[in-house]
Amino acid sequence: MKIQEIILMRVPCGKFYDEVSIGDEFDYVLTITETHLVTASGLFGDFNPLHVDETFAAQSRFGGRILHGPFTSAFIAAPIGIYFAGTAIAYLEHNCKFMAPVRPGDTLRAAWQVIDKQDKPKFEGGVIELTCICDNQNKVEVAVASGKIMVSSVN
Repeated sequence: MKIQEIILMRVPCGKFYDEVSIGDEFDYVLTITETHLVTASGLFGDFNPLHVDETFAAQSRFGGRILHGPFTSAFIAAPIGIYFAGTAIAYLEHNCKFMAPVRPGDTLRAAWQVIDKQDKPKFEGGVIELTCICDNQNKVEVAVASGKIMVSSVN
């Protein structure tokens, strides 16, 4: 077996522009842990007591520590990178609206749907527009999002 064949076997190939239809859906699930919350604080440099001080956060309107919004937004965007692994040209746009707090122990599900496609022959692909609902284990909507990604066509 050639090295190129071995590499192709290991690297998953995402969907090409031509393989995606309006209405297609995909999702991603992750249980948020204490490690996610602590790592996000260090990564973002955001040590707001709502994230790192249980005594303070317990007396807030949230009743305990909550995950950083940017981490929730990044989790929501992750399945796009997986779904279009190796076929994405550029992630063009990402908008996220937070509806409810996310806490350690919550299991989140980001459910994406393709809502539009625009051919871009100049770039040998097209732009795919998506929308997402992210909910937790109790079916509480914690965030909604939208995004646009430019994806290669099958050559």
